[in-house]
Amino acid sequence: KHGYKVEMSEKLIYIYCVAGRMPEIESTEDSDDIYTVFYRGLYVMVSRVSSEEFNEDAMKINLNDMMWLESKVRNHERVIEKVMDYSAAIPFKFATIFKTEDSLKAMVENYHNEFRDILARLEGHEEWGVKVYCDMQKFKSAVVRKSEHIMKIEDEIKSSGIGKAYFLNKKKEEFMDDIASKEIIECRMEIHEALQKESSDAHPIKLLPKEVTGRKDKMILNAVFLLAKPKLEDFIESIDCLKEKYKDTGLKFDCTGPWPPYNFCSINTAKGIDETTSFSSGKEPNGSIIFNGVEDGNAI
Repeated sequence: KHGYKVEMSEKLIYIYCVAGRMPEIESTEDSDDIYTVFYRGLYVMVSRVSSEEFNEDAMKINLNDMMWLESKVRNHERVIEKVMDYSAAIPFKFATIFKTEDSLKAMVENYHNEFRDILARLEGHEEWGVKVYCDMQKFKSAVVRKSEHIMKIEDEIKSSGIGKAYFLNKKKEEFMDDIASKEIIECRMEIHEALQKESSDAHPIKLLPKEVTGRKDKMILNAVFLLAKPKLEDFIESIDCLKEKYKDTGLKFDCTGPWPPYNFCSINTAKGIDETTSFSSGKEPNGSIIFNGVEDGNAI
């Protein structure tokens, strides 16, 4: 079901994204009432949701229900990705809820020019993510092979007594840690710069700890790139070249996409407020947003 819905209902309005062209989207298992609100030349993909399930108090409970959350977030992403098959789209964060269509239209009116500018920039582009992990032991071994100073310390250790060798080993480990840290920074910059050349825009984002990634290797780069679709092949080729260059240093590359372009949709309003499309500052007219959206995995 989708089309131009005029009648009002007691249900709340859940927003997925804003698009520049009319998408052809059918209802999904979790959202049986998806439709398009057309306003000021923009297409806003929304659905009606139960106030019992999506009011602020209920959301405090539901966000701690991992089965509920995983299902809803997956559906949210699926709808946005389907819209992206037809048009550039500005994704809203999961669970951004409006009380009425009038309040939704007031938001579109308020940010109409910004939405237009963002959609023009996103047209023909996709967001891709690149994470680089480092096997620190292998990386340090590579550092040793390159450092004449460390090689000299190792030679001195071999000809020293137990006591002196102990302190020389500690000195070597400290020196290796220092060099490895500097080398990682240089590798991170070099990799980011090489991939940025193939993209229209790029942002480094927060490095994730091992507790989040579930990997034993340390994350040394987490970045997102806005790619013109014809440049994707060149981008992947650049990653392959970097993999080859760093294959003996313990660096591992993880490239994923395309993703909804959350990281390239920030809005600088006339009020000087830097906001994302979640509008989480709560500055909409008449308290129109009753739940401000939460981060999903792609927005971290």
